[in-house]
Amino acid sequence: MTWRKDSALRDGFEIGVDLLGGYYDAGDNVKFNFPMAFSTTMLAWSVIEFAKSMDSDLPHALGAIRWATDYFLKATSVPGFVFAQVGEPYGDHACWERPEDMDTPRTVYAVSKQFPGSEVSAEIAAALAASSMAFRFSDREYSARLLKRARMSIDFVAWNRFLCFADKYRGSYNDSLGPWVCPFYCDFNGYQDELLWGAAWLFKATKDSYYWSYVMNNIHNLDQIGVKNIDGLLSLGGGFAEFGWDSKHAGVNVLVSKQFALSSLSTSASFISNADKFVCSILPESPTKSVSYSPGGLLFKPGGSNMQHATALSFLLLVYSRYLNQANRVVQCGNVVANSARLVQVARSQVDYILGTNPLKMSYMVGYGKNFPQRIHHRGSSLPSIDQHQARIECKGGSLYFNSNNPNHNLLIGAVVGGPDIKDCYSDSRSDFVQSEPTTSINAPLVGVLAYFKSHPY
Repeated sequence: MTWRKDSALRDGFEIGVDLLGGYYDAGDNVKFNFPMAFSTTMLAWSVIEFAKSMDSDLPHALGAIRWATDYFLKATSVPGFVFAQVGEPYGDHACWERPEDMDTPRTVYAVSKQFPGSEVSAEIAAALAASSMAFRFSDREYSARLLKRARMSIDFVAWNRFLCFADKYRGSYNDSLGPWVCPFYCDFNGYQDELLWGAAWLFKATKDSYYWSYVMNNIHNLDQIGVKNIDGLLSLGGGFAEFGWDSKHAGVNVLVSKQFALSSLSTSASFISNADKFVCSILPESPTKSVSYSPGGLLFKPGGSNMQHATALSFLLLVYSRYLNQANRVVQCGNVVANSARLVQVARSQVDYILGTNPLKMSYMVGYGKNFPQRIHHRGSSLPSIDQHQARIECKGGSLYFNSNNPNHNLLIGAVVGGPDIKDCYSDSRSDFVQSEPTTSINAPLVGVLAYFKSHPY
């Protein structure tokens, strides 16, 4: 469902809801709530796992989470609707202009019972539930507010026990909002993983057995997901190796496995087994690995900006290594045995690569080191600031800057770009957005990983 609006109005005010705030997903000026919610969940999980390692940076991490959760509270504030996107993407992508100048349609898109979007609603619920745990000790009132809204968000679209929605109102936002969310952030593997992910986070935050029952009764649905291996062959049941803004399979297994780290319950078997198989799909020496590695050692998986895989999967390796330590366990990959230290080592190798230990000796984090990307695919970074250029830059007026070989006007410090190709080659070009565009889904998982390695140096 969409609400059309005059371009002079901004972010929902004419439909009676304030949708200011939140994050643009990458180098454009659109708020895609599906990946934004995933990024928020990862920031919150970083705080839950690594708050002690963040030291003086913890308030900054919580501030970044709150900027998103304040927005999601607004996006779920109208009864019967969950707002899924702000900004008409085709008009936005046709322009290269500053956020301050944008005059493209700020159309608001929503899902509802009539126009379902289970994946985006469940991911927002996961973000709110995880964030409620992140704020539990610093702001109990805000934490309780987030948790209450998380329950409402996931109950509304997924399986409300009071209103008996169950399967009747489930559905993908691909079908409801496909012309506007695709091809940008289509849900390529269905919404079942988001429903499980949301339920797992709500169980972790509430200990309500209702959510745990849902996880146990529906975890088999993930076995029906088809994925391609490194040889391009499609197989069912391979979702245990997938994790990112669109795929929550490995995340569900790692998250739930902590509940059973010290348990011998039979109910833990499938989660721990699949989490172990995930590890085996990543380790370079594993006979069952399903990823590739560049000559310089960067992990590669099919699909879009590659650095999102390196950061998200490194985060899971690091978190799972902590669970293995607690249980005094190792992972068996055929004839290869991996202990928790090995998982940490692989995660560290990816971080080191990102920060400059690679054949090009380039940091892929803007502003870090002496050699980093200068021409990232990002409107606000590439165009001169208002202080430098007070005149309005129209839709096509930014093309001059986009096509320029000059470095970007503004450093987006800390942003991690899509990264090099599988041969370790990098094109420092705005037009090569796969390599040069930063995204929140790349950066968010890296926050906790960097915090850990800051407090655990070599």
